Amino acid sequence: MSQGAIGSSRDDQYVEIILSPLRKSADHLPKMGGTVGLDLEGFRGVYGTDPLYHWMGLDSPLVFSAHKAAGGMTSIYRQLGIGSERLFRQVLRDQLALTADQVKWSYEILPDFDGDDVPKRMKARVLSLDGRVELEDVDDAAARDRIKEWIDAQRSRLNISAPLKGAVFEVRQGYKSADSKRQNADLANAAQALGHGFLPVLTIMSTQVNEAVHARYTTGNWSVLMGTVGERDPLRSTYDFVDRVVGYDLAGFFERNTSRLRAGMEDILRALLEAK
Repeated sequence: MSQGAIGSSRDDQYVEIILSPLRKSADHLPKMGGTVGLDLEGFRGVYGTDPLYHWMGLDSPLVFSAHKAAGGMTSIYRQLGIGSERLFRQVLRDQLALTADQVKWSYEILPDFDGDDVPKRMKARVLSLDGRVELEDVDDAAARDRIKEWIDAQRSRLNISAPLKGAVFEVRQGYKSADSKRQNADLANAAQALGHGFLPVLTIMSTQVNEAVHARYTTGNWSVLMGTVGERDPLRSTYDFVDRVVGYDLAGFFERNTSRLRAGMEDILRALLEAK
């Protein structure tokens, strides 16, 4: 098979990795306070029988469409995050010749205890991040040297003195939320990663990031990569890191396939906006 055919096949695979979870968003139905999603008929049954909502015209199909679209957009961002995570992990596998197990990383935390030392949870919880590269797993010497040099540069930038054997990645499509519970969990993940000898890397695919969150994560020893293009800075850019360190032009993939990705997204958005 020619290099062009291989590249085309790889593009096809990556486009499907991104769009596959997003298609679930097209089927989103609002629950309207219930436990199951309602179609238009179900919505009319709930709102049409409510005197106030009927009097005020809130049983209109336009209201149904608005609720469907609002929840659907939340789903789209969530599913885009899932697709981004899967794509990033696949690129690591393909470019660095790693196995599915080699790009996974998880750890256990002990059960919580009451004041009487009675376990609240009898089993330890298993937590995981979205990707891993361990230097000893990378057979290609040039790639291994690039990754080691990059990790050492991040260690110096973040004032991390501990020796590191690789990096683990938490992949997000964006990070606009300032949810303190989520931040605390991520900072705990960073401590665990460093304790196990890995550089924790927050890998953001877009430029949509809360600035206060960015600063807190950097202070908490996270290496934060942003979805910027053209900066030529693999220490701060997701796309420069994947290109210059991992060895794959991820931005080029998105640019080549923009029309396909946009067409897929438009189909999903149209389905969300339909009042049915």
